[in-house]
Amino acid sequence: MEKKSESKIQSEIIKYLEDKGYYVIKIVRANKQGVSDLAVCAQGRFICIEVKAEGKHAEATHLQKFHQHLVVQSGGKAFIADSVYDVIEEGL
Repeated sequence: MEKKSESKIQSEIIKYLEDKGYYVIKIVRANKQGVSDLAVCAQGRFICIEVKAEGKHAEATHLQKFHQHLVVQSGGKAFIADSVYDVIEEGL
């Protein structure tokens, strides 16, 4: 069975979150390297999601993990997802 690409998983996650009424921005270019792929506003919470290709969940760079740490330190939520199920498990 062929694994899903990062872009396919991003599309599925965006659709899932928008269907729930959440505001989602796909970050294509940022002023800093290592910024997460998706920024989400859900129920008054700021959430960053770093999307990985299926099976690549553990392959976030140190810089990506650092930026996620800064989001959490600032009161937001940040996590890595390689499927819609990861998003659901995070309570979204």
